[in-house]
Amino acid sequence: MFLHILKYELKNGLRTKDLMIWLILFPIALGICFKIAFGSIYDKTEKFSSIPVAIVEENENEAFRQVINSIESSEEPFLKASFVTREKAEKLLDDGEVEGIIFSGDELSLTVKEKGLRETMLKFFTEQFTVRERIISDAIKTSPEKAQEVIAALTEDTESSCRDIPVTQGNPDLYIQYFYNLIAMVALFGCNTGVHITIQNQADLSALGARNNCSPAHKSVSILACLAGSFIMQTFCMILCVSFVAFILKVDFGDRLLLVYPAAILGGILGVSFGFFVGSLARVGEKAKTAIVTSAAMLMCFCSGLMMANMKLFIAEKMPWFNNINPAALISDCFYCLNIYEDYGRFISKLINIAVITVIFIFLGFISSRRKKYASV
Repeated sequence: MFLHILKYELKNGLRTKDLMIWLILFPIALGICFKIAFGSIYDKTEKFSSIPVAIVEENENEAFRQVINSIESSEEPFLKASFVTREKAEKLLDDGEVEGIIFSGDELSLTVKEKGLRETMLKFFTEQFTVRERIISDAIKTSPEKAQEVIAALTEDTESSCRDIPVTQGNPDLYIQYFYNLIAMVALFGCNTGVHITIQNQADLSALGARNNCSPAHKSVSILACLAGSFIMQTFCMILCVSFVAFILKVDFGDRLLLVYPAAILGGILGVSFGFFVGSLARVGEKAKTAIVTSAAMLMCFCSGLMMANMKLFIAEKMPWFNNINPAALISDCFYCLNIYEDYGRFISKLINIAVITVIFIFLGFISSRRKKYASV
């Protein structure tokens, strides 16, 4: 009997228009909008790029030229240098094509037009080179035969001081959290299928519910089969959502993409369980139940940062406990932990929280559903 009910639950799910709209079509449309809106912001505004600088050689400085050539030959160069005349350099600076002008003479000097992070980096670079050059020049006076070794050491030290040291091996794009929350939203929208389980098992809400209560199948078996069918359908939707975001929209989840799938699937099961729990409690009609769970899901996504990126941080400051029980925040945090942290401790902790909340929702919903009796059908 269980497999018979499960089969028809899957068929019924495939015919449900809400499933196609809210769990497949709507996330695809919203994901495309997010990609258009946030896809290139990080590369344009946050990601580090080579600093364009004009270099004016007033006197020949072979060591400095070797350092610049070595820096520019690296895979991700710190500087993008142009050796030009003074007049050309000043024009480039006025036009905003370079961040500063380095005058290479007896000593290095720097001219900038504005004050900012990139200008500060140029200032630090020139000061560091000047100090080390003086130290090495004193050494050359005592041992001229080691001049080439000293210049090589200067080049190596200066280049190593400007190397890129990533904070994390994952994707540092701050705007990727919108896609995390998009997947969390799809997971929580599974609440609509959870509500459907209660509708078709309550005789006072639908004709199907009346027939199910008159059938010889035990109510517990019917509910379990419906839950299993909803879990399978939600799993399919979560796999489709993650694959679309990762392979079509080309969102970088780091090097642990395979672990994103089980986290998303568990989040989807949590969404179905939430709808099943709320639907079994509310003594209202189908449309009212659907409105309640959908509104609750959107509110949780809002608190997780789907509409405002800083909302989760604001809640963490004011009510830090809330993010630990907010399903949307827990689901999006799973993806964040996989991307940012090298260890799996935080990720596993979030998964455990999701699993515990899911079990609680299923247990309470199951108890509430079984207690409903009817004098006549």
